[in-house]
Amino acid sequence: MNTVIETIKRRRSIRTFLPKPLAEEDLRAILDAGIHAPSGHNDQPWFFTVIRNKAFIDYMSSRAKEVMAESETPWIARMGNSDRHILYNAPAVIIVSGRRQAYSPLSDCSAAIQNMLLAAESLNIGSVWVGLIDHFFTRPEDLQKLNLPDGYQPFYAVCLGYKAVESAPAALPKRNAGVIHYWA
Repeated sequence: MNTVIETIKRRRSIRTFLPKPLAEEDLRAILDAGIHAPSGHNDQPWFFTVIRNKAFIDYMSSRAKEVMAESETPWIARMGNSDRHILYNAPAVIIVSGRRQAYSPLSDCSAAIQNMLLAAESLNIGSVWVGLIDHFFTRPEDLQKLNLPDGYQPFYAVCLGYKAVESAPAALPKRNAGVIHYWA
């Protein structure tokens, strides 16, 4: 099997990281994979905010959890009231934002995230795609701290770090093969 397909099949979300900072060349390689993602009409509407300041990462988690705690969705409220760090104490977090006026910013940014996740796995770096960070984006005073260019909207976070644990092959979930239909 080729290495790209092997990497795709091996990659899993990692939520436990070593406190060691990412090497600059590894971070650059991951970001470079993101900017090489496909995009509708070649808009390339993404913007990546790289955060390596632990205090600010902790702040984002805490503020998002405050909003989550007031959610009417029970599981989100429970997570907001838990001790869980929603950014998993990752040494690096990338906020992925998209240009609002692009043709398909959410899809394009999602493709960029997938490229970054696969690049991280190819470097044996743990990663997890975090949607709950959107609760941090609800307060204008917090959103302003990200210093996004005008016209951009943050969508997701990608947490990165050297793996504190490896995914056990036996723990890999079975994939549903019944989702493919060939139309004749």
